[in-house]
Parts: sequence; structure tokens; C-alpha cells
Amino acid sequence: MMFSVPQFIDVEDKIAGPLTWRQLLWMIGMGAALLVFFNTFDNALFIIIAVPTVLLFVAFAFYRPNGFPLTTFVFHAILFIFRPKISVWERPISVQPVAKAPERQTETIPTSKQIDAEKLKELARILDSQGGRGG
Repeated sequence: MMFSVPQFIDVEDKIAGPLTWRQLLWMIGMGAALLVFFNTFDNALFIIIAVPTVLLFVAFAFYRPNGFPLTTFVFHAILFIFRPKISVWERPISVQPVAKAPERQTETIPTSKQIDAEKLKELARILDSQGGRGG
């Protein structure tokens, strides 16, 4: 038996005309906020407050940067601001510096050693008796 595979499952359903249920809720929230502002403030102040309010609610309802809702971007921006920043590439402050190994003391060979005639004869005799082979 053949079953039909659902298509376009990532597209939200339209509830009221071209509006999805999220967009409809944002528009209802905007209308409620404008009603409260209209009853609270006089006409000039209402216009000044209503324009940014409408822009904000319309942006939250319809603006989708990179295919994601604006609420997701605002949520991640708030998390970015308040979460501690962890830099993986930096060494943590709590790590104690590694102690360096003590440097080896090398024996210095004096460069200007005087060889007298007797020592020179003794070295020549040793080399001649052993044939110049170090053994």
C-alpha cells in the first residue's frame, strides 16, 4: 500500500488569511499595546510612542533574518550579553606556570692553556708508544 509523504513540513500553517498563528498573536499584542497607549496618553504623545511600537511588533512578527524568527536572534543576543565569555584558545588563569628545569652546568675548557716542553715530550712518547691508536 502506498502512503503519501508530507511535503513542506517546515512551513507554518496559515491561520487568518496570510498570517500564521505567531504573526497573528504579535498583531493582537500590538493592538492591545496601542489600545493601552491610546487610553493612557494624549494624541501627540500617543503618536510618538505608537510609531516605534508598531515597528517593533511588525519586526517581531514578519522579519526573519537568515530564515529564523527575530525572537530567536534577540534571545541569543541576551544570552550572549549575560553568559560568561569562555575563550578556548587562552590559557586559564588558574594554571600555575611550569617550573623550568635547572640549567646544566657545563665545564668550561680554558682556551689558553700553556703546554711546556716536558708535557709536549710526554704526549709525543705516549702517541709513539701506542702507535697513534687510542687504545
